[in-house]
Amino acid sequence: MIRRAGRPGLLGTMARTAVIAGTAGAVNRSMNRAAQGREQTQADAEAYRQQQAAPAAPAAAGGDDVIAKLSQLGQLHASGVLTDDEFAAAKAKLLA
Repeated sequence: MIRRAGRPGLLGTMARTAVIAGTAGAVNRSMNRAAQGREQTQADAEAYRQQQAAPAAPAAAGGDDVIAKLSQLGQLHASGVLTDDEFAAAKAKLLA
């Protein structure tokens, strides 16, 4: 059978369209997830900055409050919101 050269047939066009649409959908989902991650990181950092700017109230429960704040600092550091230097400074301020 002699194959015709030139434009692809209907089946070839449909396959190409399906591949392009699938790729576009995957890229779109990936970009949306990355944007949501950036927004969450910025919101966490802003909440931390506001918390640091607020005057510190004396701890009513004693050590439990300090432990909770240290745990929160550790989580922020582990998630990448705080750098090593910021974490060390905040921890020293909390323990002082």
